[in-house]
Amino acid sequence: MALYTALSQLKQLCKTPTARSLIKPVTNTHSAVLGISPFSTAASKGETAIGFIGLGQMGFYMAKHLQAKANKPFIIYDVDSSAISRFTDDIGPSASTSIKVASSPADLASQVSVIVTALPESSHVKSAYLGSDGIIKGITKGTLCIDSSTIDTSVSIDVSQKVIATGARAVDAPISGGIMGAKAATLTFMVGSENTKDYKRAKAYLEKMGKNVVHCGNLGAGQAAKICNNMLLAISMIGTAEAMNLGMRLGLDPSVLASIFNTSSGRCWSSDTANPVPNVIPTAPSTNGYNGGFKSRLMLKDLGLVSNAAKDSKTPLMLGALAENIYRHVSNNPDMIDKDFSVVYQWLASTRSPAAAADKGDKK
Repeated sequence: MALYTALSQLKQLCKTPTARSLIKPVTNTHSAVLGISPFSTAASKGETAIGFIGLGQMGFYMAKHLQAKANKPFIIYDVDSSAISRFTDDIGPSASTSIKVASSPADLASQVSVIVTALPESSHVKSAYLGSDGIIKGITKGTLCIDSSTIDTSVSIDVSQKVIATGARAVDAPISGGIMGAKAATLTFMVGSENTKDYKRAKAYLEKMGKNVVHCGNLGAGQAAKICNNMLLAISMIGTAEAMNLGMRLGLDPSVLASIFNTSSGRCWSSDTANPVPNVIPTAPSTNGYNGGFKSRLMLKDLGLVSNAAKDSKTPLMLGALAENIYRHVSNNPDMIDKDFSVVYQWLASTRSPAAAADKGDKK
């Protein structure tokens, strides 16, 4: 009873003008010293957590950079448990203690305010977002979903719209630069968004994984830009491989020929960075047995997306259709299907021209 009376008297004392002038609010500095926030921690918890789904060849390095630079709680998920183990083992025990592993995309979505997905195909994206334990089953209002997969433009738009219908936000942000770019954090992200605000919010995270972030337009615009880029990439790689193969059969040294290309009008990424002839560029996948790059089967997949988009938009394809046919042949070879797409050089080098085959037949 005495305690109650004392508290009541103290309450009345605090209401006097003299007491109010002596009482100062707790500042952010004081809060920091005490280890607390003057605001509710419930709201800040969601704003500081990042989720990453898809720790494949590209996603692995993207997630590493994002986790290291974002300095925020990091939650990961992959259907392949070995990919999760590889990631946590690679970043080391000190960093891995701050990483959580979600049990499903829905579980991950319920704990974060930003989600990055990097998945192989349209079916994987639909499953991760719209499946029975997909992202939209656990997503909260305002969460930003950044999909860096390369998929059908129509699927990308549909998934984004369904995410937005839940009260969350979505952008498509496919990537260019390959595994080498993912390792070096020099990727280019092509972004499609419903508004500029979403783009700017996504850019803050994409810049931690890449060098260039380009706003391409509305939802799906990033996917459209990506497939156009990859069609050109496939064509230029085939062209480089064909020119190198011809020059070498004419007796030219491949390094000399490549240096001419790279100081002349034939220069392109396929000649000066990822030359398809082994030992011309030390860091190129071709020098590493065509390992560690963008797989031929994935290039064929992207060219299939190009074909679908061309049909939908009634756009004629000449070289794009030919490139798809060539990579279908390359991917039919079990020794080349999972090699870097520059292995098309080996396919061309082992192929005889119709004229040569006819000459050989005449000599029989």
